[in-house]
Amino acid sequence: MSIKDLFQKRKYATIPSERTKREIPEGLMNKCPKCGTIQTSKELEKNLKVCTACGYHYRLNALERIQMTLDEGSLVEYDSDMISEDPLEFPDYINKLEKAKSTTNLKDAIVTGEGTIGGFPVVVAVMSFDFMGGSLGAVVGEKITRAVEKALDKQCPVIVFSTSGGARMQESILSLMQMAKTSAALAKLGEQGGLFISVITDPTFGGVSASFAMLGDIIIAEPATSFGFTGRRVIEQTIKQKLPDNFQTSEFNLEHGQLDKVVARKEMRPTLIRLLDMHGTKEDASYGG
Repeated sequence: MSIKDLFQKRKYATIPSERTKREIPEGLMNKCPKCGTIQTSKELEKNLKVCTACGYHYRLNALERIQMTLDEGSLVEYDSDMISEDPLEFPDYINKLEKAKSTTNLKDAIVTGEGTIGGFPVVVAVMSFDFMGGSLGAVVGEKITRAVEKALDKQCPVIVFSTSGGARMQESILSLMQMAKTSAALAKLGEQGGLFISVITDPTFGGVSASFAMLGDIIIAEPATSFGFTGRRVIEQTIKQKLPDNFQTSEFNLEHGQLDKVVARKEMRPTLIRLLDMHGTKEDASYGG
């Protein structure tokens, strides 16, 4: 071996540059916020957006919830052209509404309509937290009220999927009025023997939990759903006491009599079908009449 060979440059493995790194498309992978497990979006969607490792239930928007719950293609939407206005001329409200519309592909924080679940006719109202925190405004309250009135005409059950941070502050008293309006419509439904199933999803607080969300003949919730009137921190500061770690979860509320059942997402549709079957038959329903 020559001296030249001894000092010849050796080739070492190099770290690939940013250009040569294989790029992972955005949205392809998801990291569970509870256990940290990384899953592909396809795998997560196949499991109804529930973590396969720990069972954490990701939040759904209204369109995803409808797709997972109703019979395929059965939804006939109500009031799809109804949009919120700005009667109080609240600063920047119009801009926030437009941004929410463009990012969610929704007109407001709720979708209502009629359809079937397992062949059973229902009227549904499905809230969407990604539209301004699922806040209860005049449009949300009006659409729920009209949906309940439709159910009265058709004599079929009402199912409301709630998720909300509370009343929409940009609409002030007009928002708070929706609590009374929706409650009155549901009271009329109850007087005439109609069935109202309330499904509470994460999170549900404020005016929504203080009105229609807690008025169901049957009240069910997904696992680990947070719901109540006001948040944990406010309550602790008010009563000067530390609350239990699981305070305001669906499991805590079930234990204290605020719920009838906690239902995992995979069991939600079968559970609703069983409840509808218990309260009527496909043959005697007047849906579509």
